[in-house]
Amino acid sequence: MDPFFPQKEPFAPPPRLRRDTKAPPLTHEEIATVPSRCSPTSAPGPDGIPYSTWKQVSRETPSILLQILSPLVSLGYHPASLKGSTGIVLDKPGTPSYESPASFRIIVLICTVSKILERIIASRLLLAARSKGMLNPNQCGSLPGLSTYDAVLTLFNDVKTLQRPRLKVSSLFLDIKAGFDNVDNSTLARIRREGGIPRYLVSCVSSFLGERSCTLVFQGAPGCPAPVNVGAPQGSPISPLLFLLYVSPLHFKVPGGLMISYFDDFALTAASPSYRGNIHCLQKLFEMLEAKALRIGVSFSVAKTELIH
Repeated sequence: MDPFFPQKEPFAPPPRLRRDTKAPPLTHEEIATVPSRCSPTSAPGPDGIPYSTWKQVSRETPSILLQILSPLVSLGYHPASLKGSTGIVLDKPGTPSYESPASFRIIVLICTVSKILERIIASRLLLAARSKGMLNPNQCGSLPGLSTYDAVLTLFNDVKTLQRPRLKVSSLFLDIKAGFDNVDNSTLARIRREGGIPRYLVSCVSSFLGERSCTLVFQGAPGCPAPVNVGAPQGSPISPLLFLLYVSPLHFKVPGGLMISYFDDFALTAASPSYRGNIHCLQKLFEMLEAKALRIGVSFSVAKTELIH
């Protein structure tokens, strides 16, 4: 467990449950839309219930999911029965030796009804975050309407614009180490509260991230759940958005240049009459970015850093 889920300090115990009267009730439209977008071939979590079951339930008796999930939203509560996951351990192909955990990867499977709830919370959280300006305009990836093409074309356009006055242009490409694993629940809750996110959404996410467990599946595995107090769970529909909100404070305006990110990949672009001047500028920009990153407990991978003139 330790190599795959490096343990952090346990999350604070959840507060006493209180119903938030300001939380908008779930609607039949929200319930009906989510299962229809889920893949019937997606593997189920520990409960063994596939999406096809919930699709049929939603068609036949849509009030069942509404009655199950509505109280959880208003209470800002994610029940322990939905926090368990199954970690399928797979070997990485082409690895010369399988004596180290680094030679394997994990696919985390979560209960499908939990993922339906997570998708609903993610949709509401995205609307709230955009209305409060919590996502930087230069953040791409895992956001509707912003893809790899947007990141590439933005960078391409700015480079061409900066080159017109015969300036030299350089870009420093950076990769955050173990992105999901470094999301700290208390720091993320503070970012959301300071950003003006509704209290019930803050509570829903904090409850979702806390007191989780995972059962690893491999030949000879004990088959018992182990506590996981690390970051945002991979495989969850809401985790990518939570990570983007977590790293949004890293963005800042680059005078005469550009800063853009695609999920956990960041690019700093500088322009000057010489490449040597660009390097000096990029060093200063990186120091600023690194200081911001340290404040939220993330760092950048040296091995994946690239400088392009």
